[in-house]
Amino acid sequence: MTPLMKQTIALMLGLLSGFAAFFINMPLAWMLGPMIGCTAAALMQAPILAPMRLRPWVMPVIGVLLGSRISVDVLASAGGWWVTIVVLIPFIVVTASASYVYFRKLGGYDRATAFFSAMPGGLTDMIILGGEAGGDERRISLAHATRVLIVICGVVLFYNRFLGVGSEQTQSTWVGLTAISAWDWLILAGCAVFGVPIGRLLRLPAGQIMGPMILSGLAHIIGIVKVAPPSLIVIIALVVIGTIIGCRFVGSTLRDVGRDIILGAGSAAVMIVVAVVFAIGVSAASGTTLSETFLAFSPGGVVEMSLLALAMGQDVTYVTVMHLIRIFLVIFGAAYLYRLIASRH
Repeated sequence: MTPLMKQTIALMLGLLSGFAAFFINMPLAWMLGPMIGCTAAALMQAPILAPMRLRPWVMPVIGVLLGSRISVDVLASAGGWWVTIVVLIPFIVVTASASYVYFRKLGGYDRATAFFSAMPGGLTDMIILGGEAGGDERRISLAHATRVLIVICGVVLFYNRFLGVGSEQTQSTWVGLTAISAWDWLILAGCAVFGVPIGRLLRLPAGQIMGPMILSGLAHIIGIVKVAPPSLIVIIALVVIGTIIGCRFVGSTLRDVGRDIILGAGSAAVMIVVAVVFAIGVSAASGTTLSETFLAFSPGGVVEMSLLALAMGQDVTYVTVMHLIRIFLVIFGAAYLYRLIASRH
């Protein structure tokens, strides 16, 4: 079976899983459905493959979508974010330390593998840095892929069960293909096209999303465009992203990597507990709602947490900025800290 056929099967499975998730009213159904469906299929050795060539085409769409939620009122509230920013550093230290001890003592991982598996963010960067430090790249990859999967599902469960927050009604926010003018199409497309090189120039994490998000946010603040991208295009992008996330487990079987996946799930649970504790404290100190603060501290990916904020009707800008800062701190601090730890041993 050719790679193209495997990618087509993965996308078809992702689309069907998205419909199923939408039918049962799952939050962020068009991403979570494909993610869960393709994860299960990958672990059962189904002939699927991640459609990575579609990623550069769909990521800017998500960036433009997230940027459409930025407004003058949102930016005016940014002055109250300093408490969260200050607390991010001790949060990263506590989260990473707890996970590191967990992987070392319970998992029996070597020092490099445990350290880079425990870092709360930067999947690709942690795999590269961990490999250069002598760590097991496969285990690091599994730890982070499992973390993202468990954190997303755990956040949705926490919102529904403990905070009583559900997803926004799709019908109320639906944007049809014919609902926007030719001018709107031009501006939104321009944000997507020109935002990508801007993200690379600024060396932003997830630059393919952050660059278009910045341009889209500026365009909406100025008022030259007032609508979000058409919902059908957004759904296609979400299905592709969810399919790619689920396909991270391709080549893995529960028999071969079951223990590593269980360890990754346990580490993710530890991180979620730490996030809840810090979110409660920051919410009380800053006056920010617990629902938004919890999303800001949840150790998932920038893209996934931003989309969850959008789906849950939370402040997308606040959540995205906090995760960008977290990723920056982890990427630039991890290598230095590991060298410091390794030099003492």
